[in-house]
Formats: sequence, C-alpha cells, structure tokens
Amino acid sequence: MKQYVVDAFTDKLFTGNPAAVCLMDTWPTEELMMNIAKENNLSETAFIVQEEDRWHLRWFTPGGEIDLCGHATLASAFVLMNCVGVETNTVVFDTLSGDLAVTQNDGIYEMSFPAYRLEAVAVTDQMEAALGVRPTYAFMGRDLLCVFDNPGTVATLDPDMAALLELDGLLCHVTEAGANDYDCVSRSFAPKLDVPEDPVCGSGHCHIAPYWTNCLGKDEIVAYQASKRGGELFCRVEGDRIILGGKAVLFSADELNL
Repeated sequence: MKQYVVDAFTDKLFTGNPAAVCLMDTWPTEELMMNIAKENNLSETAFIVQEEDRWHLRWFTPGGEIDLCGHATLASAFVLMNCVGVETNTVVFDTLSGDLAVTQNDGIYEMSFPAYRLEAVAVTDQMEAALGVRPTYAFMGRDLLCVFDNPGTVATLDPDMAALLELDGLLCHVTEAGANDYDCVSRSFAPKLDVPEDPVCGSGHCHIAPYWTNCLGKDEIVAYQASKRGGELFCRVEGDRIILGGKAVLFSADELNL
C-alpha cells in the first residue's frame, strides 16, 4: 500500500493541515483502516480505491470514520494529480457525502462541498465553561459554531477538552471577524474524534463560511485558521454549496509494510 502525507491549505511545509493518503487496489478491512489511522495519529487518513472509472474515498480519524473532510479530500486530489499521474484538472470522489469534485486551477484546489444549514441556539454556561470565554452567538449544524465579538479571543482560547465532549455537535468551531487580508479567523476542536485541535478544518468551513458570507454580505471570503500550524482557505458560496479552495505541498511518500 502506497501512502503519501500532504500538508493541505498551505504551500509551506510544516504548516496547514497534514493528511495521510493511502492508495489501494481493493478495500482493506475497516479494522486495518482504523489501525492505520491510529498509527498515523493525524487528524485524518484518507483511503482511495479506483473501481472502474470511479474514485472512491473514505476518511478516518484516530477515533473513527467521518462523513466529510476537506483537507484530506484536497490532499487526495493533490496526490492523484501530482504523484500518480492522473492527467486531469478535475477529480470526482464517491464519498459518504455524495460526489465531491476537486478542480485544480493555478495551484489552488477547489472543492464543492454541501453547506450546513445553521440554526441559532442559546449560548449556555456549559459553552462558557468549556471554552473559557462566553460566546456572543452560537449555531448548530453538524457541528457547534461559537462566535466571538472581541478581536483576539479565538487565538488565545485554551478550551477544556473534557468539557467540550459534553457539548452538542460533532466538532466545536470558534470564530471571529478577521483583519488585514482575512475576512474571518477560526479554530476547530474535535475531542470526540480523538483530535484535540484540527489544524485546518475544511468541513468546519462548511459552517464558518455560510455564517460569514451572510454577515458580511459577500459571496467570497478568505478565511484564516489560527491553529499553531495555521492555514488559509478561499471560500465561495454557490447556492447550497460551499467552494473551498486551498494549496497543498507534499511532505512524504512511503510504502506501508502490511
């Protein structure tokens, strides 16, 4: 089994979000995929199998399979287009979230993802206890989205991971308005998936981008994920879809001894 590690949503090594991408002729057992994901200990390991003319893609965190992952999808398309020699600028993956297309244009890989419908929910003492600061607003999609008004809050948060486990939503995203070159700043926490903080979360921006495009009255925004590694995303709303764009760089290519 060939495995690549790609830093996504960046063009500099050791930044962005690293994803492992495994290429296989046939599907291994779910137990083996879980063990590989745990061994890699990255936020996601992607598994790709080609069946006839279709590319099938699944994503595993160290805590289990997930239904949508942006950075590992970008990394998977990067591997097919740059490491395997698939001669195309567009790859369509068959996934648990339906068909996901990735198109490369001048080094930026754009993915069309479903936007999550956000419902306003009450800000609670439980949220404040988990995050250490009381959010101004809160919304629920697949994940919990907490919005802060005070600049600089997101970068300095030190959440209680055990308390985050008790909040609703699969992940917890925190966001505030950006400055300079960025429309918004965010961070993403996923202790329910054994990932304390996701360095750059693509599926999270299927919550974050709809919120900020609506607030700012813009169809396109540039988002910055303020994790220790950092990363940037180019987001565009098209109806009920979010176009997420980002760059990528190859870190390693290896054979797994299985």
